[in-house]
Amino acid sequence: MDLREKVALITGGTQGIGAATALALAERGADIAIVARHIDHGVRVKVEALGRRCVVIGRDMALPENATACVQEAVRALGRVDVLVHSAGARAPGGLMEVTTEVWHEAFDVHVHAILHLCRAAVPLMKQKGGGAIVLVSSVAGLRGCPGGLAYGVVKGAIPQFARLLARELADENIRVNCVAPGIIRTAFQDYLSPAQAKNNIDNRIPLHREGKPEDVAEAIALLATNEFITGECITLDGGQTMRLA
Repeated sequence: MDLREKVALITGGTQGIGAATALALAERGADIAIVARHIDHGVRVKVEALGRRCVVIGRDMALPENATACVQEAVRALGRVDVLVHSAGARAPGGLMEVTTEVWHEAFDVHVHAILHLCRAAVPLMKQKGGGAIVLVSSVAGLRGCPGGLAYGVVKGAIPQFARLLARELADENIRVNCVAPGIIRTAFQDYLSPAQAKNNIDNRIPLHREGKPEDVAEAIALLATNEFITGECITLDGGQTMRLA
């Protein structure tokens, strides 16, 4: 897909992987709609410096009406939605006996249920334009059993299957659906790690002996948004971590 004169809607787009994705897609010619719970115009300034239009939409993806409304707001501001990237997420700590009911349900609302509502709003628009691309952000935590994060692992594990099912359902409409599964990526999401934990990851858990960067994941998302013959796939970006665990 040539992204020139196209619009990409990115949830969780003001920081981390979402912000890097906004810039990667803007560099390829797309106008950008960024959705986040907290308004931050830093990425918008960078996108506009690339000569692309950008709008920042303050919405919480845990609320179905907000997921639907952000698509409508993007269309009002930029005219269309051709690429949807669902990058919004949050930690959901706790094992079976520790995770709270609130954390469990919120994890599903943000990571899984939001996809349903976003796609129900965006897919009809893509059909009108003859196709589109949807990229979902999973995690290696959804591919392997990671202790202490039951809810997070379950919801991230649901996302690759969500992508496969949507890809099959929407293929006749020329709408491709894929996902990425990042490993340990240096963003604010990893700030809870102690220096000792971070060092152990690099020394012993990641075969490439370095953390990933948001830009590493953004490049894969851009590939999935633009390559017109990939659908129903999940790309793992983890420096070989899950290969080692296998």
